[in-house]
Amino acid sequence: MTALAHFHREIPELCRGEIAVVMTMGALHDGHAELMRVARECVGPDGTVIVTVFVNPTQFGGGEDFAKYPRTLDADCRICEVNGVDIVYAPDSIDVYGTADMAALPESEMVNASPVGMILEGTARPGHFRGMLTVVSRLQQLTGAQFVTFGEKDYQQLVLVTQMFADREVPVKVVPVQTVREPDGLALSSRNRYLTAPERAMAALIPKAVDAAVAAAQFGQDAAVAAGLEVLSQEPAIKVDYFVVTAPDLGPAPAGGPARVVVAVRIGATRLLDNAPCDLGAPE
Repeated sequence: MTALAHFHREIPELCRGEIAVVMTMGALHDGHAELMRVARECVGPDGTVIVTVFVNPTQFGGGEDFAKYPRTLDADCRICEVNGVDIVYAPDSIDVYGTADMAALPESEMVNASPVGMILEGTARPGHFRGMLTVVSRLQQLTGAQFVTFGEKDYQQLVLVTQMFADREVPVKVVPVQTVREPDGLALSSRNRYLTAPERAMAALIPKAVDAAVAAAQFGQDAAVAAGLEVLSQEPAIKVDYFVVTAPDLGPAPAGGPARVVVAVRIGATRLLDNAPCDLGAPE
């Protein structure tokens, strides 16, 4: 049976063996369940899998309504129990940050993002990655985890978290987990619930565009981007924030070899992300 812990001091007596943590803001779905499954593989049957449920105020920017973010702890706990999670850690801001007043949090306690955090999502959501990295660092410390699982769907987050722990020489392994998709290919996301039926139908073009870009990557970076944008252009209501090909670490795309297709679009009021690995060839 899954134990529910609200306070950090409850965790040590509930843990055994190695610890893997899945960090979430709740509103859990099958994508999170896959993170839990991989976390269990990391620590084995004798280890401890912790899921954190914390709507982190420091990663919400202007125009992003922290108060309206879905909070479904009872349902989240049921999903965790079904998936063999040992502990659901549901702290409040005081437990995580030592204060409920984020304006009182000293700047020195925040984790600044590297230059990778200033591009793509960092441009669209200033300050988001700073808040995300800060809470990831704190939750790892509070849970004592040796493993953390992160989905590839939020690829820039995965890159930044991996980089942060490596730079700080923290003895934790960041385990990437492949994107879980709906039957039509759309990446599972808590944001999908905000789509109307017509918008949801449009969203099916996103994975098709990514697939088209991956297929065209053999002809070079420009061909990959053009192929993806052509698919998305079928629906003028899809507003493209960016559709790019980068190096796997989100640096400039290589002349050839392993690369990453990364995309963000807006459909109505909902912003959706996707990405996939590709192999760039020389332009024709």
